[in-house]
Amino acid sequence: MKPQLQLKGIAAAMTLVVAASTTVYAQSSGKLMGTITNSKTGETITGVTVRILGTSRGGSSDVSGKYSIPALPAGKYTVEYIYIGYSTKQVTEVEIKANDLTNLDIVLDNSEGQVLDQVVVTGSFKKESIGALYSQQKNSALISDGISSEQIRRSPDKNTSEALRRVSGTTIQDNKFVIVRGLSDRYNVAMMDGSVLPSTEANRRAFSFDIIPSNLIDKITISKTATPDLPADFAGGAVQITTKDIPDQNFISFGLGYGYNTASTFKDFLQTKKNFQNYLGFDDGSSQLAKNYPSREQYAAGLSQKWQRLTMKSWSNDFAIDNKKALPTQTYQFSLGRVKQYDNNNKFGALFSVNYRNSQNILSNIERNWYQYDYKDNQYRFSTNLGAMANFGYSFGKNKISWKNLYNKNYDNLHTERTGTQFGSTSVNRFYAFDILQKSLLKSTLEGDHVLSEKNDRIKWTASYSNIKNNQPNQMKINYAKPLDKENDPTVPYLANITSPSKENTRLFSDLNENVYTGEASYTRPINFLSTPSTLKVGAGTNYRHRDFDARFVGAVLDVVRMDPALADQIRALSPDKIFASDLIDKNYYKYEEVQMPGDYYTAKTFTGFGYAMLDQKIADKFRVVYGLRAENYNVQIDTDKKEVDDTKLDFLPSINMTYSLNNKVNLRASYYRTVARPELRELAPFDYYDYEQFSNMKGNVNLKRSAINNADLRFEIYPSSGEIFSVSTFYKHFSNAIEPKREDRNSTVEVSYINTTKAVLYGAELEFRKKLNFINETPFLNNTIAYLNLSYVHSSVTNPTDQDYKEKTRPMVGQSPYTINAGVQHSAFDNKLNVNILYNRIGKRIQQAGGITFASAYEAPRNVLDAQVGYKVMKNKGEVKVNLGDILNNPVNVYFDNKPYNQPNETLYRYKIGGNYSVSFNYTF
Repeated sequence: MKPQLQLKGIAAAMTLVVAASTTVYAQSSGKLMGTITNSKTGETITGVTVRILGTSRGGSSDVSGKYSIPALPAGKYTVEYIYIGYSTKQVTEVEIKANDLTNLDIVLDNSEGQVLDQVVVTGSFKKESIGALYSQQKNSALISDGISSEQIRRSPDKNTSEALRRVSGTTIQDNKFVIVRGLSDRYNVAMMDGSVLPSTEANRRAFSFDIIPSNLIDKITISKTATPDLPADFAGGAVQITTKDIPDQNFISFGLGYGYNTASTFKDFLQTKKNFQNYLGFDDGSSQLAKNYPSREQYAAGLSQKWQRLTMKSWSNDFAIDNKKALPTQTYQFSLGRVKQYDNNNKFGALFSVNYRNSQNILSNIERNWYQYDYKDNQYRFSTNLGAMANFGYSFGKNKISWKNLYNKNYDNLHTERTGTQFGSTSVNRFYAFDILQKSLLKSTLEGDHVLSEKNDRIKWTASYSNIKNNQPNQMKINYAKPLDKENDPTVPYLANITSPSKENTRLFSDLNENVYTGEASYTRPINFLSTPSTLKVGAGTNYRHRDFDARFVGAVLDVVRMDPALADQIRALSPDKIFASDLIDKNYYKYEEVQMPGDYYTAKTFTGFGYAMLDQKIADKFRVVYGLRAENYNVQIDTDKKEVDDTKLDFLPSINMTYSLNNKVNLRASYYRTVARPELRELAPFDYYDYEQFSNMKGNVNLKRSAINNADLRFEIYPSSGEIFSVSTFYKHFSNAIEPKREDRNSTVEVSYINTTKAVLYGAELEFRKKLNFINETPFLNNTIAYLNLSYVHSSVTNPTDQDYKEKTRPMVGQSPYTINAGVQHSAFDNKLNVNILYNRIGKRIQQAGGITFASAYEAPRNVLDAQVGYKVMKNKGEVKVNLGDILNNPVNVYFDNKPYNQPNETLYRYKIGGNYSVSFNYTF
């Protein structure tokens, strides 16, 4: 479906929903709702009859196990739940409040398939709520951790990447890429609403989690072990994001917030001219290549002098710098929810949300002091994020159809000024970079869930389309230099290096467009296998990716051969906004040049076909085993002007997850599973990209192989009471052909590529603790205070290959932290009107760049991150004011070459301070 037609359809449906869903409840009535699950498996139950005793009101659970009974008069009731094969349950003291929702989740017992519908079990509202929470926590088939929308709401986290920091064993790199159990982003998989998310990055396998606003999230779960129904391409974790579906009730919500950064806000902010589209997250098109721009073939055949002039004049040269004050960060949010419940218990709902964020951040005095470099950078980043979501759901009988749509647009405009010395060239430099990066994600998912019979056998299916765009128009870099011995001589000007083309002083125009099509269907059926109640699940699906990438490195080169040297130096001394002026181009002082390399453009395709079968078997009351086999057939093709890669691999991937329940509060889990890690398209493509921030060329390796990983896990977990947990986990991973970055650093410009290491192992342990503090003393304050802590220890070892004489024969895996600490305290008061949350995060030093022959590995030093949030509900709890304090300690980001093993002082690859972030926001729902 074309995006514009899709958006028109969304708008039309939104209009229909808003018009059709105007029913409101009487002022004296409320609503009862909840989810019904099996106490032993945690699976939801469809078709449970729900009755309000003493009234004629009632309903039944839908295909998701959810039930809803609206317009109940305020008061206390007894609610009855009836389903064949399960004991009937009656819950007393269920209080319905006027104009409010009462949520009551229920677990039902089936006791190994015996018919118990004649048995009636009675419990109180409070007791049943706690029991339901136990069931959700204990009955996962996997070793997993997660975070709910309520936990996200109580943190200062603005986007998904910030929220992921709170999950046990998880860290974030570059403020957006996830690392699970010490494994970098390339060893993790991102999923949303049941389908895999594509990589958002042009130069690495990674998903940029900062593009998803946190308030759109219903829950995040990180599966750290595998079952056959999960994608096989991960070793650290499968990050599963679930967006919100049918809302609980009609609502309209809006919010606004303003933030202050101690390093940026109201400071001098150097920027190029901005227009209205930039503030909305879009470029106005002036930075793109002209539509009639000469092709590579036309350039190779030779361009006339006139055509060269017209080509160079078609570039945007608006590099004049304005000095303005950095504005506070601005965030705005609007959400609309509508739900219509029909007399036959069918339900239709829709949820719409629009989010906007603009920030202007300064990184001052970035130190780059290593080898022959002694630089100071100042970076000025103008960022806009625009996101929209439109989700629709229709539940009818034992069926549910959902259509979920997400669009996100990121616009970054980065200006860099670098000054300092490069001793190898005996020069002092002034370097300027102007960089625009636009990223967008459009994802549309249609999914269905259908219960076929009273036995609760069901079919689930998903069809998904995703589009990723990554556009980098008119990146311009230019370096001015003068002799080092003339650094303090004002009569000697800095001259621009524009006399020959190179990737360090040309313009880059790159464009990536990727379409992803995914389809999957599964069938689940309860059966008796070996005289034990079991659930059989089989499924199959496909994933097809098609990427087009094109990069042009072009430049205007001063024709010094035909010029008077004095005139040439006069032009080379002009500022970046004047040096390529149209009148100079018209005088034929410049000639058009283009740097062409293999891989500057490529087309890539992948096709994955998969099938799986698994059995979830309950043996007696205490032992549960989930086991099965997944088969994946994967083909990847990369074409430049020739076939670079064409590889097919069939993998058979077994897994087994075992859970032994010592009692109703204690689980012991063990698992083994086999997974793979396939090279990302960029890691295979021969494209050569110069990263001016890292002083290195990034290049793919067409000979890269996929990794095979054997994984084993063991976990002990206790659930003392509602919302509390104590768990200890250990894990081990063995990699064959692990994919790691390779650093070739013998030349003046470092080249980073990718290799398969001969051997890599990783092992570690995790501890998680979440507990109310009333065990210290039974006081109201401590009863409303929760402390939590998760710790992880990870060790890895990589044996470098023998293709070159690496300085380090063995080392940790890139991105792996030896330890992670997440801790916090939550407190609520005044009947939950006041909520306080204090959060702490620290990671051990981890490799940011792997070492080569000349340099040791560059490590990111540990830093302490302390965050806090204070929220207070106002206006009859419909409004909330939040004060967020982020990165209060403002420890520096420090990446350094660890030379201590070689009895040499450490050197700084880069070091800077981000600044503390302080914000106030207000949200109101009516």
